[in-house]
Amino acid sequence: MTEKIRNALDGKEMYAFSAATALLLFLAAFLLASPDELLRGMVTIVLTRDALVTDYFELAGFGAAFFNAGLVMSMAILLIRLQKIPFTGLTMAVLFINAGFALFGKNPINVLPMLLGTWLYAKFHRSGMNRYIYTALFGSCLAPMVTELVYLLPFSFAANLGIAIAVGIFSGFVLPPLSVHTASMHMGYNLFNMGFAGGLFAFVMMCVLQSFSLESSSVFIWSYGRPLWLLIGLYLYFAAALLFGLFLNKNCLRSLLKLMRHPGRAVADFVLMDGVPATLVNMGIIGLLCTTYILLIGGDLSGPVVGAVLTAFGFAAFGVHARNYLPVLAGVLLSTFVTHMQPTTPGIQMGAVSAVGLAPVAGQFGIRAGIIAGMLHAAVTVCSSSLYGGLNLYNNGFSTGLVAIVLVPALESFIKGYQTKKEQKRKR
Repeated sequence: MTEKIRNALDGKEMYAFSAATALLLFLAAFLLASPDELLRGMVTIVLTRDALVTDYFELAGFGAAFFNAGLVMSMAILLIRLQKIPFTGLTMAVLFINAGFALFGKNPINVLPMLLGTWLYAKFHRSGMNRYIYTALFGSCLAPMVTELVYLLPFSFAANLGIAIAVGIFSGFVLPPLSVHTASMHMGYNLFNMGFAGGLFAFVMMCVLQSFSLESSSVFIWSYGRPLWLLIGLYLYFAAALLFGLFLNKNCLRSLLKLMRHPGRAVADFVLMDGVPATLVNMGIIGLLCTTYILLIGGDLSGPVVGAVLTAFGFAAFGVHARNYLPVLAGVLLSTFVTHMQPTTPGIQMGAVSAVGLAPVAGQFGIRAGIIAGMLHAAVTVCSSSLYGGLNLYNNGFSTGLVAIVLVPALESFIKGYQTKKEQKRKR
């Protein structure tokens, strides 16, 4: 029986897992809220400002937040299937970052202009959308900008809406070439490349708005506490991912050890390099690790934190594993002992989990470099969102990009200098 299931899933494991996750989100939504409550919650989510940090758990309730996440994730799955793209590690990363951020900032309406803009970019360059689908889905990090402009501009509602949609389309058109250039700046050491590109675009937009005496301000809506049912649900879900990987191949632990030897520098697609079973086990481990960290520090299972955990879970298929993540996580935690920040500060909770974006630094340069990267990330991430008024949802991606651009050249220079001196001593 089990062999028949494995044969039926052969080549479709990640698609089946993703589809099951979307269904699970819908199931949780209907268990937590009535259809009327879900409808009212979705209306609230769509019509409310979405700048960082807008926690949909607190804003519209757990049921509506999970329903919104299910819709956004299902939309992403559908687009990838329509483009006939195989479900690889990069697919897992883009699906779960969308599901995670649909708990605080994304909804099926405000992501559409960016998707349309990237589609127009593909048409303009006479290329297939399958080449840019990942860019389009990652690029929805600027979704709050669309909603923000509707409320910020001083014209009629119809005019504001039209301008907001046009700006969203323009951002989707600009992000593909911009993201190529930003990737070359950090040389693959920031896994959240689109967060860095989106942050640059949002900063320029913020400056343009301020030149017209219009200013977007960050939002802070946050749900405190750790509901026991949510904590148990997360543990069961991540454990299920791990067990699913073992079910597909009981002997995948050897592949898992090989996976953990990769530095994680982009592009590191674990599905293609080490197989689906080992990747799922790794995803489960990272999900359990992040959830346990939040539990141990007494943090909150808010929408943004759960969203960050789901993002880390997805990127565990694309560059992140315990060996290269733990040093960066330790750096974020250590920073709280020497600064005024606390581990439970909302921005630091999100920053600690989202430090997975700098995992390749530890993977490439070692534990000490990873700790330094984590400490720098903690300092940068708490103040970077003010640069663009919370219009870029991937604030941690912008922070990890800045840290990588500053830190990596210094590390490379130090290492090369050390190696040169070592060679000179040998020659003597």
